[in-house]
Amino acid sequence: MNEQRELKLQAWCEAVTGYHQQQLQPVSGDASFRRYFRCSDGHRSLIAVDAPPPQESLQPFIAIAQAYAEAGVLVPSVIASDEKQGFMLLSDLGSTLLLSELTDSSMLDWYRKALRDLCDIMPVTSTELGELPPYDTALLRREIDLFHDWLVVEHLGLDLTGEHQAMWRRVTDVLIENALQQPQVGVHRDFHARNIMVQGNGELAYIDFQDAVKGPITYDAVSLLRDCYVRWPQQQVIELSNELFERLQEQQLLPSTVEQSQWQRWFDLMGMQRHTKAAGIFARLYHRDGKAGYLQDIPRTVGYLYDVAGLYPEFADYRRWLAEHIQPALQERI
Repeated sequence: MNEQRELKLQAWCEAVTGYHQQQLQPVSGDASFRRYFRCSDGHRSLIAVDAPPPQESLQPFIAIAQAYAEAGVLVPSVIASDEKQGFMLLSDLGSTLLLSELTDSSMLDWYRKALRDLCDIMPVTSTELGELPPYDTALLRREIDLFHDWLVVEHLGLDLTGEHQAMWRRVTDVLIENALQQPQVGVHRDFHARNIMVQGNGELAYIDFQDAVKGPITYDAVSLLRDCYVRWPQQQVIELSNELFERLQEQQLLPSTVEQSQWQRWFDLMGMQRHTKAAGIFARLYHRDGKAGYLQDIPRTVGYLYDVAGLYPEFADYRRWLAEHIQPALQERI
């Protein structure tokens, strides 16, 4: 089926560009049904996107790309699209991921640049399709449940005792309440170093924003600073988080009445929600979609949960559960 769609995509690219495509060159995909290929129009390299319906829709990507571009955020240009077939042609932002450029000495400068751009993303709460979907209780709970359903039960084969079930419900409720009580802004929702492209002039461009929502103000920041794919010293993470806190208040994106301690709790617990979701998704990618590459990222992601839980006494029993049950079971699976 994939090969058949590739041939259809190749024929569509030829029809759109008027240029004979030798063969589409695969570009590393993402954690979804979408696939990406390089092609050409005879003058420049382009990105061909295969987003098979009904699993994927092109409309959100196209609408958000336009809204981000209008806000001054560098994103791919949509050259052509075919919603019915699920094909799209984009400008090529190159192949240099921010992740590949990060070093101990360059990390602070790169991340400061990305966080400045984030301040342009946050005000984008609607597109030509209307308001961005809300990051509401139902969505937050569905995401958190991925950890239980796919990592704990499916991947590790563990059952929760009655005591652990009560603890899980309480932690889930706290994390959801933390997300909902924050100022709600435009959220990219997958803002990390694998979705940021370094351009030749040193500017940063952004991809994979089709799932954008209106949600918690700390979400994208903690996605970047506590990245599931790379980990930085806590001191640097807090430094950058505090700088963003001050900038957001200066730009009136965050009320001046919000204290730094409140911001830090929002940031920390928002990270716990995201890492809970991500660990579940990584397990689902393996068991449902046959993608084993993300399994190596689960211990790091659960490590964030363990460490951040240690900052708040209210999560003591949850942290103990991670240490006594989840982390040893993960170790056995490696």
